[in-house]
Amino acid sequence: MSQLKGYVDQKYLQAARHLLAPIKQRTYELMRVEPGQRVLDVGCGPGTDTVPLAVRVGAAGRVVGVDTDAAMLAEADRHAAREGVSAWTEHRHADAAALPFDSNLFDACRSERLFQHLQNPEPAMAEMVRVTRPGGWVVVLDTDHGTWSTDTPESAVERKLADFRVRRMFHNGFAGRQLRRLFAQHGLAEISIEIVAGYFDNYAFWRLMSVMDRVEAEALAAGVVTADELARWRAGLEQADAAGVFFGSESLTLAAGRKA
Repeated sequence: MSQLKGYVDQKYLQAARHLLAPIKQRTYELMRVEPGQRVLDVGCGPGTDTVPLAVRVGAAGRVVGVDTDAAMLAEADRHAAREGVSAWTEHRHADAAALPFDSNLFDACRSERLFQHLQNPEPAMAEMVRVTRPGGWVVVLDTDHGTWSTDTPESAVERKLADFRVRRMFHNGFAGRQLRRLFAQHGLAEISIEIVAGYFDNYAFWRLMSVMDRVEAEALAAGVVTADELARWRAGLEQADAAGVFFGSESLTLAAGRKA
C-alpha cells in the first residue's frame, strides 16, 4: 500500500534542514523578526524553525508552531526543551485552513514547503493573512516540482518520471509558481519574490531528497514506465555517479508580503 501522498518522515526533514539552512535564515530575515514579537510557523513539523525563531524573539516574545502530525509535534516539544526555549515556544495541533487564533495576533507568519501538500492552498493563505497584524509580514517558501530535472541519456524516461512525480507524489506540486498570485489576491503589499535554485551532485542524497525509490516503484506499478526503462535509467545514473558527473536540480520560490 502506498504511503500518504507527499508524506515524508523526520529523517527526510532533518536532511532538508541542513540542505535549506541558508534559505531558512532568509525567511527569518524577510519576516523582520525582532525580540519580543509573536510569530507563527504553519506546518512546523519537528520544530526545525520554531526553535531558531524562539532564539530570535527571546523570552519576552512568543513562537507558535502548528501541524497536523502528532509525532512531529511531540518531537518539536522535545527539541524546544533541549534548546531551553520551551517557556515561550508552543506547538499545537491545528489545520492550516482553520487556524485557532484571533485575527491580527502575530507580528509575522511563515510557512515552508506546506502548500505543495495542500490540494487547495487558498484557505491556508487566507488564514495566515488573517492572523497576522496589520503591518506584519507573511513569508512562504515552497517548491515548484515542475522544475525538477536530471542529467541523463534517458531523457524520455526522465520526463515520464518528472511528470509522474509532480502530479502523483504531491497534492499541489506546482505550489512555488503560485505564490505571487496568492499573495496579490489576498491583498498583501510590498510583495517580493526570490527564486532559489538548488542542485545535487551527490547521487545518494539526490535519491533521498527526490524520494526516488518511491517514485520509481509507484511509476512502475502504475505502468508509467517499464522495467526495462527503469533499468536503463538507473544504469545511466549509476554510471554518472561512478564517473563523478551526476547532476540534478530543482527550484523553490520564496515570497514575502506585508499586510496592509
